[in-house]
Amino acid sequence: MHDIGLKIALIGVMGMGAQWLAWRLRLPAIVLLLMAGFIAGPATGFVSPVEDFGAIYRPLVSLAVAIILFEGGLTLNFKEIRETSTAVRRIIIIGGPLVWVMTALSAHYIGGLSWPTAVVLGAILVVTGPTVITPLLRQAQLAARPASLLKWEAIVNDPIGALFAVVAFEVILVLIGQHQGGSLAYVVVAAFVVAVAGGYLAAKAIHWAFVRGYVPEFLKAPILLAAVLLAYALTNLVLEEAGLLTVTVMGIVLANTRIASLAEMRRFKETITVFLVSGIFILLTASLTLDDFRSLDWRAALFVGSLLFVVRPLAIMIATTGSGATLAERTLSSWIAPRGVVAVAVSGLFGGALAEAGIADADRMVAFTFAVVVTTIVLHGFTLGPLASLLNLKSAEKPGLLIVGGARWAIDLARKLKDIEVPVMIADPNWNHIAEARLSEIPVFYGDILSEEAHHSIDPKRFSTLIAVTDNDAYNSLVCTDFAPELGRSNVFQLGRGGDQSKRMSLNFTLGGRPLVEEGMSFRELRERHWQGWVFQATRLTEAFDYDAYLESRSDQTIVLLWVKPSGAIVFASGATGAPSTDDRVVSFMPAKDRRSNSGGDLQEAETN
Repeated sequence: MHDIGLKIALIGVMGMGAQWLAWRLRLPAIVLLLMAGFIAGPATGFVSPVEDFGAIYRPLVSLAVAIILFEGGLTLNFKEIRETSTAVRRIIIIGGPLVWVMTALSAHYIGGLSWPTAVVLGAILVVTGPTVITPLLRQAQLAARPASLLKWEAIVNDPIGALFAVVAFEVILVLIGQHQGGSLAYVVVAAFVVAVAGGYLAAKAIHWAFVRGYVPEFLKAPILLAAVLLAYALTNLVLEEAGLLTVTVMGIVLANTRIASLAEMRRFKETITVFLVSGIFILLTASLTLDDFRSLDWRAALFVGSLLFVVRPLAIMIATTGSGATLAERTLSSWIAPRGVVAVAVSGLFGGALAEAGIADADRMVAFTFAVVVTTIVLHGFTLGPLASLLNLKSAEKPGLLIVGGARWAIDLARKLKDIEVPVMIADPNWNHIAEARLSEIPVFYGDILSEEAHHSIDPKRFSTLIAVTDNDAYNSLVCTDFAPELGRSNVFQLGRGGDQSKRMSLNFTLGGRPLVEEGMSFRELRERHWQGWVFQATRLTEAFDYDAYLESRSDQTIVLLWVKPSGAIVFASGATGAPSTDDRVVSFMPAKDRRSNSGGDLQEAETN
C-alpha cells in the first residue's frame, strides 16, 4: 500500500505539471488533467480515491466544489452583463429546464438508462463548467458580449443544475417509498430561500466587518474562506447540495460591493481554485474503473451525440429567441457547453446514493457523465477559437499596449504605434494631457487607471503590455504592481527604475515593473530630449537590412525601445532575451538629424508607413 502522503503530493505535482504543460502547448488544461487522472487511477491503480480517503473523500470534493463556485461568483460583476442580461436570464430560466427534460428523454430512450437515473442525469448535465469555460475564454480571446454570455451561464448554471439534481433525487425517493412526499415541496422551497437569503446576508456581513476594520488584512482571505465553507455546510443541512447556490450568491454579492481588499482576496482564491480544480479532476478520473469504461457502449455514444447536436442547440435557440443576442452569438452558445468538475462531482454523489436506494443502473451515471465531460472538453476546447473566428466573434483588436501617462512624448509614441497598427490606449486623469491624443484619434481613458471605474471599463485582456510613464515614479511602481498579476510581471514596464537611484529613494525590487529603458532614463530626460526634437521612428527589418545593419546606420545616441513581431507581439528591448529578426518593426527614439542623415533608415521607414 502506497503512503497516502506521497499520493497527495504526487497528485499535486501531476496537477500543476498538467497545468504548466497546457500553458506551454496552448491546450485546454482539463484534457491533460483527465489524462493524468486516468494514468493515476484506471491505468496504473496507483490512486484509488474511495479506498485511500475513505469516508472523507466525497465531503472533501464537495467542499472543494463550493470554493470553486464561490471564486467563480467573485468574477461576476453586474456591469459586465448589461448587454447580455436578457439572453443569460433566458438561457438559465428557459434553457435549463429544456436541457433537463430533453437530456432525460435522450438518456432513457437512446442511452438505455432507467427513468430514475435518466432524470437525475438530465438535471446534472444542465451545468456548463466555469472551471473549463474560464481557461477556454482566456485562450480564445472572444469579444466582450459572447464571452460574458458564456461565463455568466457557466457560473450561475452550476448550482442550479445541482439543485435540479437534488429535486429529481428527492422526487425519486418519494416515488420508491423511501421518503414522505408531503414535505418535499416545503423543503425544496425553504432550501432555495435559505440558500439565496443566506448567501446574500453572509456576503453583507462579511462586507460590513471588512470595511469597518473589524478584521485585519492578514486574516481577511482566511476568514472569507472559512465563511464560505461554513455557509455551504449549514445550507446543506436543509437540503443536500443547496449550499452550492449559497456560495455562488455570496461570491456575486461580494463581487459587486466596494471592498478595498477584494482584488487581493480574489487572487488568493484564484490560486486555491487552480490547485483544487487540478486535484479534483485527477481524483475524480482516478475513481473510475475499467468496468466503468467498458459500460460505455454504442448507445452511450449516441446519447452524447444527441446532447451535443440536438439537445443543447435546440434548447439555446428556443431560449434566446428575441433576447437581443445575435444569430452568431446564439450559434456559438448553442455549441459551446463543456461540462466540468461540478458535473462529475455531483454525478458521483447521486450515482452512489441512487445505487444505495436500489436503482440497478445508477453506477452507469458516472461513466455517462465522464463521457460527456471528456467529449465536450475536447471538442469545445479545440473548436471554440476557430468557430469564434468563423462567426466573427473574436475580439477585433489584437492585444496591444496600455500607456499610463499622457506626456507629449508618450502621445508621439502612441501615434507611431498606431501608424504601424498596434492597438494602443492612453490613460491619464488630466484632461489637458489626453486632449491631444483624442485629436489624433488615439483611444483614451480619462481618469485614474487604479480607480474602480477603470477596473470596470478597461479589460486587461485587450492589452499584452503596459508602460507607466507619468512623472511620479512611485505612482508608476504602484500601477505596475497592480497590473502585474493580470498581465504578468514581465509585461509591465515603468520609468524611474534606473540604477542611479540612492538606496534611500529606491523601491523594493518586488514592487513595480521592469525598466522601460535599459539606460534607466528618467521622465525629465525623455521630456527634454523630446523638446530638443527627438522623434520616434518605426523601421521594418528585412533580410538585406537586418538588426546589425540597423544599428550601424544609427548613431550611438539612438534608444531602441521595442519591436513588434509580425504576429503583433510587442517585445521591449529592456526585457528581451534576443534580438529582433526579419519582418520585425523596430521602434526607436532618436535625434531628428539621425533620420535625415541615414538614407538606408529612411528607406525602411518609408516601407513601414
